[in-house]
Amino acid sequence: MTVLLDFLFHWDHYLQVIVLTHKDWIYPLLFLLIFCETGLVLTPFLPGDSLVFTLGIFAAKGWLNLYTLFFLLTLAAIGGDSLNYLFGNKFGKFFYASSASFFIKKEHIQKTEDFFNQYGSKAIFLSRFIPIVRTFTPFIAGIGSMAYSRFLFFNVFGGLCWIGLFLGTGYFLGNQPLIKNHFKTFIYLIIFFSLFPLVIEWIKSKLYTKTNLAVENFSKKRKADHMKTE
Repeated sequence: MTVLLDFLFHWDHYLQVIVLTHKDWIYPLLFLLIFCETGLVLTPFLPGDSLVFTLGIFAAKGWLNLYTLFFLLTLAAIGGDSLNYLFGNKFGKFFYASSASFFIKKEHIQKTEDFFNQYGSKAIFLSRFIPIVRTFTPFIAGIGSMAYSRFLFFNVFGGLCWIGLFLGTGYFLGNQPLIKNHFKTFIYLIIFFSLFPLVIEWIKSKLYTKTNLAVENFSKKRKADHMKTE
């Protein structure tokens, strides 16, 4: 657990070391990270926005090629979402109804369903910019009746905009003196805001569990008291 926390809070340091010492296979690794973050419903905890943003800063420093990053990361985002859609289409109902859903929190699925119902097809595009939700939206689209051709349109458009926005912003800010002089602090802020939704979801999950347990215990107590009075 300590190793995992160390990685989560210092992944930028490890990434920087890998970028500078293993340039031959850094691009396939980055492709895999974004592909898994968008394509596997079991890995919503992987860095997405913060990773792409940081890579833009690295590109501004000349450590990575901006155009290669844009092409590979966009391809990974589109491919990952397509795999996620296929997974939901083939196995989504089984996971939702069976004990296998232990690995996929139903509150995340419900939150995504509500988002999907509110925005319809546009949710495929909009969810790109919302951590956790973006991991489950293609999955929900696959479970539903959305045609893949329609899904693919919003998937491609969303992937281009998502990678372009965060990579481009990181590249632009990476050349600013303020960022250069306070790079570490800025990365910590990115990590904080990236992990913030996960922390909120964890707190809400704990509160929800405690509330349900309290209600259940109260109901049992009232039932027991009622039986005693009879």
